Amino acid sequence: MKLATYIKDGAQEIGTVRAERIVSLSRAAPGLAANMLELIARWVEIKDQVQHIAATATQSFALDQVQLLAPVPKPGQILAIGLNYADHIRETGAKAPAQQLWFSKAPGTAWGPYDPVQLPKVSSKVDYEVEMVAIIGRGGRHISRSDAPKAVFGFCVGNDVSARDWQLATSQWVLGKSFDSHGPFGPWITTTDEIDAHSLGIRCLVNGVLKQNSNTRHLLFNVWDQIEHLSQVMTLETGDVIYTGTPGGVGLATQSFLKPGDRVRCEIDQLGAIENVFEPEV
Repeated sequence: MKLATYIKDGAQEIGTVRAERIVSLSRAAPGLAANMLELIARWVEIKDQVQHIAATATQSFALDQVQLLAPVPKPGQILAIGLNYADHIRETGAKAPAQQLWFSKAPGTAWGPYDPVQLPKVSSKVDYEVEMVAIIGRGGRHISRSDAPKAVFGFCVGNDVSARDWQLATSQWVLGKSFDSHGPFGPWITTTDEIDAHSLGIRCLVNGVLKQNSNTRHLLFNVWDQIEHLSQVMTLETGDVIYTGTPGGVGLATQSFLKPGDRVRCEIDQLGAIENVFEPEV
């Protein structure tokens, strides 16, 4: 199932997406869940009801009649792994990490899948990074690798936008990864039962030119490895957002960075696509 957060008639709603149309769960069953976080938290209890509404509802909207937001507009945590595809490691000149390399992105990076993204006043080296994004469902602490699939609610397409001059100025990446708007994801959450997360084509195009092209089977540490590792340190909460790594082809490798008006499209098979125009910060 595909689940989205969007604005319609000035109000934020949640709904299910099917065949380029969206069915409003907020209108069909107002008491079901107030937002995506509550929907995910109650999923085991309400899944059958949501599926029934999706199958029987007579009223729906075309996707171009709504404004899609980040599926989880205000995540508690946004975590991202670096150097997690072999071709990306090679292009950076780094060695394959023996341990997973993690950093956080500030909550203000969460951004709509089609909204303009800022080119900050203080950065001249803004880069794109297509990534598969995992959304935590049940979560918890000390989750085993075998139980990790149960902890993930679903997956999205994301762009781990990076201000490389800030990222590489120090040994800590957080600031370079945390500029406002630098984490668009969506366009919706595809639940885990619909896909094999580790066999999906993943691509990024800038102004229609293919820049990144790989498959999630090439993840160095796959999603279940990531969940096991992170949960040794922290409790993963419902709605937490995890960027799972980017393949080779980023602008850093050729010192080719984004300019005003550039259009970046990130695609993942079966998950959809997001597309953002990069505009100067005002």
